[in-house]
Amino acid sequence: MAKTKKQGGKLSADQTEELLDVLQKRFEKNMKRHKGIAWADVQARLETHPAKLWSLDEMETTGGEPDVVGYDKKTGEYIFYDCSAETPKGRRSVCYDREALDARKEHKPANSALDLAEEMGIEILTEEEYRALQTLGEFDLKTSSWIKTPPAIRKLKGALFCDRRYDHVFTYHNGADSYYAARAFRGSLRV
Repeated sequence: MAKTKKQGGKLSADQTEELLDVLQKRFEKNMKRHKGIAWADVQARLETHPAKLWSLDEMETTGGEPDVVGYDKKTGEYIFYDCSAETPKGRRSVCYDREALDARKEHKPANSALDLAEEMGIEILTEEEYRALQTLGEFDLKTSSWIKTPPAIRKLKGALFCDRRYDHVFTYHNGADSYYAARAFRGSLRV
């Protein structure tokens, strides 16, 4: 699993330039994900939020392939989701949260989805966000992704995950302490 640096780090000028180049190319290649949004506006917003650039770099480094999927007119924020075809490789084999990780007596994973998301400065997708992502393409055809789990389910030691099979998006449940080589999580970031 890729190691993340302390939340809120800062990228060098070269790292920033390299990341912006990667993000711009992905943005231009996938215009259907962000109709009506101009890259120049996104880049201007990114350049004024270096901590958010750091988080986007973490998303990129762990295999998430972040891209713009929306714009919040109320806040003026651009919304990025992990858009990798499969769940991000650098975040796999994690249980759901710290409580689940601490509850495991043996064969503990290296981290949990919620802890890793917090370290990266991002939010784990909700079921609604995951389903919205799936309208922009076909994701998780061979893998699955943990999603934000309602407190009532989590209280009973469960957690939710989603994937796409048979041309449908499915939501499932599992013990929050479980982890699999083909399950990670997808994140969102508002800039």
